[in-house]
Amino acid sequence: MNRIKEVLEERGVKQVWLAEQLGKSFNTVNGYVQNRKQPSIEVLYEIAKILNINPKELLDTKKI
Repeated sequence: MNRIKEVLEERGVKQVWLAEQLGKSFNTVNGYVQNRKQPSIEVLYEIAKILNINPKELLDTKKI
């Protein structure tokens, strides 16, 4: 499980913007946000870099 949705909401960032920054489709990013699919570790680090946060902040460790 990931916290991408919560982090985007906290920062006021839209999924469309994140998709553009990643060079991925909205549907792919929406899958990450809705936890229907999980990004690879490389993509997770790229998302963290784009959002300027520690990659650990994107992980929901309570559900592991």
